[in-house]
Amino acid sequence: MSNPLDFGGKVALVTGAAAGMGLATARAFAEAGAAVVLADVNGDAVSAAARALTAAGHRAVAIRCDVSEDAQVAAMVERTVAELGRLDAAFNNAGVMARIAPVTDGTPDEWERVIGINLRGVWTCMKHELRQMERQGSGAIVNNASVGALTGNPGIAPYIASKHGVVGLTRTAALEVIRKGIRVNAVNPGLIDTQIARDVVDGNEQAYAEMEKAVPIGRAGHPEEIAAAVLWLCSPGASYVVGQALTVDGGMTVP
Repeated sequence: MSNPLDFGGKVALVTGAAAGMGLATARAFAEAGAAVVLADVNGDAVSAAARALTAAGHRAVAIRCDVSEDAQVAAMVERTVAELGRLDAAFNNAGVMARIAPVTDGTPDEWERVIGINLRGVWTCMKHELRQMERQGSGAIVNNASVGALTGNPGIAPYIASKHGVVGLTRTAALEVIRKGIRVNAVNPGLIDTQIARDVVDGNEQAYAEMEKAVPIGRAGHPEEIAAAVLWLCSPGASYVVGQALTVDGGMTVP
């Protein structure tokens, strides 16, 4: 039986790929045989990440891209296809955390920033990725949502709203394209050991440690654990999984 997680001959695109879950997923795709495009707004960091993969014998391309800018996203997908020939899998991971503040203290600029990257950015990426995948008649997309898409969380309303939106967008797009040979799903990470998780507690390590203790499994997740879920969702092993938001949270949201 062939390995369903063999991505040899495939092309994968990962946004927010300079660090954290994005970088871990780009590495996982590369180690599974895919040619990988790493995209991030931090051009220097994503270039360094791509160079490291290339030095390890993988095929990797770095692209600086702000996912809130339609023209940049269009150029990202165009360059992916121009250099690598196709697009088989995409992980729309780029995202930001909201400033911690009650709903009554939010500002329009803060909402525009968080929604623009976390939600509109996912839509923009999907729009251009799906156009290419429709031409091919195949492909798989995973959007990064959050356990915040399943509940509320005082103090980060724009972030929570954006992630609820990602799940709704994922489900809608999945139904639109499944008959075209394309699957769209999402992941809902729980507390994962990344910078964005520490931003929730403003870098307070003691508060972060308390959050870890509160997770039923007793620790934060590793970015590589999200990468494993993303690769499975993009693989033939998940061929009957459509429009789902797979929660990977160490038991945080178990009723």
